[in-house]
Amino acid sequence: MQVHVSNDAPTSVATGALVVPIFAGGTVDGVAAEVDKVLGGTLADIVASGEIGGKANETSLVHAKDSSFKRVLAVGLGEREKLTLSSLAKYAGTAVRYLGKRGVTTIAIALPAGVDAALAASFIAEGAVAATVDTTMYRTEADKPVVTTDVTILAGSYDRSAVENGVSRGSVLGEAVNAARRMALTPANDMTPTHIAARAKELGKDAGLEVDVLDEERMHSMGMGSLLGVSRGSDEPATLSVMTYKGDPSSNETIALVGKGLTFDSGGISIKPAENMHEMKYDMSGGAGVIAAMWAIGKLRPKLNVIGLVPSSENLPGPRAMKPGDILRAMNGKTIEVINTDAEGRLILADALCYARELGATKIIDAATLTGACVIALGHAASGAMSNDDAFVERFLKTVADIGERYWRLPLYPDYDQQIKSDIADLKNTGGRPAGAETAGTFLKNFVADTPWIHLDVAGTAYLDSESSYMAKGPTGTPVRAFVTMVEALAGDGMLTNGKVGKAASATV
Repeated sequence: MQVHVSNDAPTSVATGALVVPIFAGGTVDGVAAEVDKVLGGTLADIVASGEIGGKANETSLVHAKDSSFKRVLAVGLGEREKLTLSSLAKYAGTAVRYLGKRGVTTIAIALPAGVDAALAASFIAEGAVAATVDTTMYRTEADKPVVTTDVTILAGSYDRSAVENGVSRGSVLGEAVNAARRMALTPANDMTPTHIAARAKELGKDAGLEVDVLDEERMHSMGMGSLLGVSRGSDEPATLSVMTYKGDPSSNETIALVGKGLTFDSGGISIKPAENMHEMKYDMSGGAGVIAAMWAIGKLRPKLNVIGLVPSSENLPGPRAMKPGDILRAMNGKTIEVINTDAEGRLILADALCYARELGATKIIDAATLTGACVIALGHAASGAMSNDDAFVERFLKTVADIGERYWRLPLYPDYDQQIKSDIADLKNTGGRPAGAETAGTFLKNFVADTPWIHLDVAGTAYLDSESSYMAKGPTGTPVRAFVTMVEALAGDGMLTNGKVGKAASATV
């Protein structure tokens, strides 16, 4: 999809459909009122009849055959006083999915009044691009695909250059979100650890990044026994992909993004129930998020050094598979007693976190579909965030407060250290059912030493079972938005800097 900017008036733009916002409250105002004059009051009649009341993501379609725009789609934006940036992404996504599934190839979207031009355009572009993905990648006949190829954002009275900057960033971010979603959708026979490494190389090359893929021989020589222990049950060799972006070579500061790349998780010897096991192809969503975010970072060029690490393996019950009771030794020398082979994500992350520190990371954020316990705690409404550094995580939570991904801090109390203390080794890989998300985070804390670190458990948010008006069901692209936005904030040159408006980033898509 191409996203453009135009100064054409909404009342005269030539397009397959014009999208206008309707706020809750029973009135048609702003750009919608301008368009309604051309329509002879049709929008006002629809609102008065209650067909649309302005509730977020409500839609109502009007045909306008005698106008330069063929249709008008009114989309609800909720209460004006509660308008958020992420609601603008949903506004655009709702329009693209509604119209794109009805054969409309070109769309013009009007900006509501009273918003920051660059930020609004960024979120609208991101939402429009992200709306194009469906789960039907392997169908021989598509089922009502989104056919929209061109979206034009109408700048209106806003500064055009600000809108263009926003569109540039938002388009990159939307494409990155979709790249992560497509990787997660790909089944495990087509997305092995070797495949995910190849994808890292492909996207890294496109974004001008350095990419190094460690094979099992190199990992063995570095002492990565924790990661390699997980891969023993599979014929597919493990990989560790390292993507490097040097945005500020003069600085010693480097942030590492680490993502779990478990391309299929059967549970190993501690095998999972058969029901819904097919969803375990999504267990590499954190790794997909790192690869996609690194591509976006390479395109957006923030002034910050960033490395992305994706440890990848399959977890299968093969003849050489690790067994409950086995002892693994991680890269930092810590020994781990395997209590449950289905607690494998933390094992592959452990060595990647150690390696991030060896590569010079001064801050680390990891993301993983790590625990069912986090889903029990937070449902599908938010991801869990855990950290060893209050200032770092508080800045993160403030920065990502309205990006379309929710995060909620969970504690890492000293009590949890006792739950993962082994009788025979330094650590156990699980502390049992109580505080399962937090004990997993506590386990990971042992591999970052004193480096400021945030752990994101995205098990409940990386993929969803239901479709929304603005996004297909399945993978959501979480945590791509958070990764990119936080890197921009740390660089000090993003549109969202510490939760406030900053300098707009530019990119070429």
